[in-house]
Amino acid sequence: MTEIEKLEAGLEYCYDDAEVAERKENAILQCKIYNAIDDDDYEAQYKQLKNMLGGVGKDVWIAKTFNCDNGKKIFIGNNFTGNYNLTILDIREVYIGDNVMIGPNTLITTVGHPLSPMGRRKHMGIAKPVRIGNDVWLGGNVTILPGVTIGNNVVVGAGAVVTKDVPDNCVVAGVPAKKIKDIVDDTV
Repeated sequence: MTEIEKLEAGLEYCYDDAEVAERKENAILQCKIYNAIDDDDYEAQYKQLKNMLGGVGKDVWIAKTFNCDNGKKIFIGNNFTGNYNLTILDIREVYIGDNVMIGPNTLITTVGHPLSPMGRRKHMGIAKPVRIGNDVWLGGNVTILPGVTIGNNVVVGAGAVVTKDVPDNCVVAGVPAKKIKDIVDDTV
């Protein structure tokens, strides 16, 4: 298997493989283009997001500075706000639902590295998709780790590190994030 095939299969892969590195280099270029667009030119920003990401709904806005690892693995629904300094390490897929708000300095990562020092010396990575439901608010400085699914109508408190799946209709906070309370879905 090639390193890209291993990556796509959810197996350990070498992150400095030429094909893998090419994706990241393209993402760096696309983010540079996006971040250079005038702050008031929402049409150009939206056009660039549609060009660089895997899927973009209506009314999607991401503040500067935005960074990603691939771009084409990010799928965003309608009515999305990503605040300042959003980083999405989309080695694997990141699915974001409708009506999602993400606070500043947030990291969503699909990639991790081996606990083994030899694996890290060999530049190995392993990636798992992240899924974020509808009507989710991630506070500032939140970190979402690989493989996590966040349900619908969830609030993640500022500074939380989400290491495990989060069910629908609740507030989570802390390091690691834990359920604090249930909340009502008033959209039904």
